[in-house]
Amino acid sequence: MALLETLVVVFSVALIAAVAVHVKTKLFPLREGDEPREDVAEYISMMVSVFYALVLGLCLVSVWDNRATADDRVQAEASALHQTYLLADALPAGQRGPVRDAARAYAAHVVEVEWPRMADREPLGEEGWALLARLRVAGELDGKGSTAQQIAAQEMLAQLGYVDDARRGREAAAEERLSVVLWTGLVIGGVLTVAFMFLFGLNRSSTHVILVMGLSGFIAFTVLLIHQLDAPFGTSLGIEPDPFTRYFSL
Repeated sequence: MALLETLVVVFSVALIAAVAVHVKTKLFPLREGDEPREDVAEYISMMVSVFYALVLGLCLVSVWDNRATADDRVQAEASALHQTYLLADALPAGQRGPVRDAARAYAAHVVEVEWPRMADREPLGEEGWALLARLRVAGELDGKGSTAQQIAAQEMLAQLGYVDDARRGREAAAEERLSVVLWTGLVIGGVLTVAFMFLFGLNRSSTHVILVMGLSGFIAFTVLLIHQLDAPFGTSLGIEPDPFTRYFSL
């Protein structure tokens, strides 16, 4: 729906501009002897290129920022989970095994189940939250244990809070998408930028052919790069679950 609305607005403005040009030429036609001003086309071409460069830059910054944020969240989540695993050494002997098993189960679920879902932009589901709740329950002392064990349990709860926050950020980053308005600008701007090259006396010389090929190829490369970065957990440029596999040897 947003794409349709964007296209309607864009083509409506373009139609209004065309009508304005038509009215101007009817009411104020060129006098005999006046030469058409070619610099008008050059000015328009320059402005299209400038605006398209701004759109490209905005899109690249947006998708790169989202990917960087997602990477930070993954690192923070895996690190906090690993700290929770290590803190199990300070708990009573009967709780160490359940805490470690719960931490390993959560890490395995993230790598084996949630990562493919994030690559496909599917909801993560509630299983991960249930495993995190299981880990939290496994680390509770309920007033038992020595002072050192109580401190370790409190620190574990703090680390699990970091895991919770990082998990929410990771889930949000996986669902984040580049605005359909920006995608529309990328496509329309690229077409206009290449099309305007044909207004300035292109011929079949090898120089012009190379210029058109180079510009078209570079625009296509940039758009594909944005498309790859727009999926922070998928494609060849996506984030890998290396922090989890490194800490837990999955």
